[in-house]
Amino acid sequence: MTQRLSRLLLAGLLVGASSAHAEVSVTRGATAIPDGEALADEDLTIANDRLAFAIAVESRPPWGVPRGTLVDLAAVKEGEVDLDRIAFADFIPDNWSAWPNDGKEVEVVEDSAERAVVRIRRNWADAWVTTTYTLEAGSDRIHLQTELENAGDEALDAIRSGFTLWPDTGYLFGVPGLGDAKETTAEGALSDRMVAYDRDWVFALHAPYFDRVNYEGQDMYLEHDLAPGDSRTFEGWLQVVPDGDLAPVVAAEAERRGEATGRVAGSLRNDQGEAPPDGLVMIEKAGHPYAWTLAEEGEFDIALPEGEYAAYATALGHANSEPVTLKVGADGEQVIDFEGLQGPGSLSLDVRDADSGEPRDARLVILEGQQPPVEFLGKQTFFTELEPVGQAELELAPGDYRLSVDAGAGFTAEQQELAVSLTSGETVEESLEIERLAEPNDQDWYGGDLHHHANILEGTTPPEMVVRAQLATDLDLTFISDHDSTVNHAEFLELSERRGVPFIPSVEVSPSWGHINPFPIDLGGELEVDPGTDSVQEVLADARRLNAEVIPLNHPFNDYGYLRNLAGDSVPGGFTAGFDLLELNAEVDNAPTRATAHNLWDQGTRVYFTAGTDTHDAWNDLTGRIRMMARVPGELTPRAFARALKNGHGYATQGPLLYPRNGLFGDTLRLTEGEAFSWTLDVEAVDGLAEARLIGPGGEVLERVALDGRQAELALALDEGLEGWVALEVDDQDGDTAWSNPLWVEREVPDAFMAALDD
Repeated sequence: MTQRLSRLLLAGLLVGASSAHAEVSVTRGATAIPDGEALADEDLTIANDRLAFAIAVESRPPWGVPRGTLVDLAAVKEGEVDLDRIAFADFIPDNWSAWPNDGKEVEVVEDSAERAVVRIRRNWADAWVTTTYTLEAGSDRIHLQTELENAGDEALDAIRSGFTLWPDTGYLFGVPGLGDAKETTAEGALSDRMVAYDRDWVFALHAPYFDRVNYEGQDMYLEHDLAPGDSRTFEGWLQVVPDGDLAPVVAAEAERRGEATGRVAGSLRNDQGEAPPDGLVMIEKAGHPYAWTLAEEGEFDIALPEGEYAAYATALGHANSEPVTLKVGADGEQVIDFEGLQGPGSLSLDVRDADSGEPRDARLVILEGQQPPVEFLGKQTFFTELEPVGQAELELAPGDYRLSVDAGAGFTAEQQELAVSLTSGETVEESLEIERLAEPNDQDWYGGDLHHHANILEGTTPPEMVVRAQLATDLDLTFISDHDSTVNHAEFLELSERRGVPFIPSVEVSPSWGHINPFPIDLGGELEVDPGTDSVQEVLADARRLNAEVIPLNHPFNDYGYLRNLAGDSVPGGFTAGFDLLELNAEVDNAPTRATAHNLWDQGTRVYFTAGTDTHDAWNDLTGRIRMMARVPGELTPRAFARALKNGHGYATQGPLLYPRNGLFGDTLRLTEGEAFSWTLDVEAVDGLAEARLIGPGGEVLERVALDGRQAELALALDEGLEGWVALEVDDQDGDTAWSNPLWVEREVPDAFMAALDD
């Protein structure tokens, strides 16, 4: 069935139904959901008059997840299907570990006007994952039920299983009470749901079984054991709301939990007596954000479970009102009128270099002052414009602010701060000078953040904002590695060329058993492999087909890292020696990766470091906070940069800068037996140096040097018997570290000794 015909049939079902609620429909073929990814002939789309979702029966789900995944979800508004807003929603058997899979069964259990029931059965190695999706006529919720059965002979101990919801746009509101923690237990949770949202839609995952979350609540897990032959059932709901209001989510939760509610209603007005744009009322519970409700045309109404709350009003660019306390009783009603909200003021900022007066790219963050509680009301992080350079125009709620200004802070400059007071309706003009304290380019050293995402799948940052973020942290090259996609390459190239900055095109090939970032690859080159089914050898061959100079192992030891899953015998194709670099990643514990590098260097294997932040949201994560520095004499090009890393001519750093004088990282130092050597390096850190460590075979610390000040010269003694490799680690006063690639040390027999043997 063509996608056009599928859409026409689905639209007819939604608009033409004569009952109080449109009938539920099950459609096979390419989904009618706009921007949907379920496009194969056997894929299923299920819809009623409130929502539509699609299951990738044969289409490829993201991240190497087996087929049979819910990959599209959309609200239905006035008979029209809205855009798909998710990357996927699924049941994960054990966090993001590899998912060995060789089979699935898809059954449409019920297809009636009142109800659709679809059951998907897939194996996870020797276990079975059976998920049943149920959608009823008139409902705004998909009922989810998954049975996880251990059909193997080995116990599954301390696995973390549960439903996930990963949007591909919008924002996240994690479990109330848990804040925005990436990973935490459910202790302190005020609810059992998380929300993905924007101004015109809300998707909520209700997961009453959970005892921990990951990725700000996108994963809602239960940690449990499963003995051979045992099974466990998980129940949840996916709720769809056609605007950015959480009132229906709170109501559904209260109904599900059998909680009595009371009604809170009222109005919002600004200091002109008008309804402010995008007004809402934020509800707090126990000091934490709990929910919000929109004030359409200045009027709001929400039912809350009985209890004590605080509430305040706000709006786009407006100052928050004073909070009021609420005591909500069962079936009670309260009316609150918020009046006099003050409108926005403006800040016009010019950032320049202190010495040259040239404009500087910068990242601006609100440290003190009103920060929008809901992200469609505004950001707390801003970037100077791509053009004109160094300029930023911010519209903020009136009040006093303290902003950080980051223009390579911690690497080539210190972080600056700006205090400013804004008044409603007025513009304040400010200028700020940034003093450059380090110039690595003068010695042919250049830096890149070699793991970064834009707006594909769960990435939420448009390409222009990624480029602005990378320039703001004083990186010398731009880089993008979206999951299994190169669609952003052309735009990144155009944006980078406008600023005269080299662009490194990459792609994060994303099997569930291990991710890789081959670079640079052919601009816009498309993968031919299927990361969900193909072997590691086939994946690497495809990366080489795209003309990759280097192939790094991303986060090798996390749940979806190659080395961890290789140890668990979960990698199709098993071991391969086809990798060039090991990633030091800003989001994970890198100690196992460094230990692995030391072991490889002990064996003489010349695999070197790469480094990247793995940023998906440049507003909420700091681009470039770890980066890879490479020495590139001559013209700086993407391929020259990659070749330098392949040759080991680089180091990873969170701040300190390294300049070897008589032994470049990756090179070989040939000494005669019994010859001592002094390895000389200059080091600097704008935040102040603390310690340097000479590392040798086995990862042993051969020498420690206490440091102070911003610059130092090191003369590190290589003893007469040292052979193999040495490397340098340097800490600054903030606890940030640089880790070098090795300098190889080979020993040769002295010529005089050889001559004596000949005699």
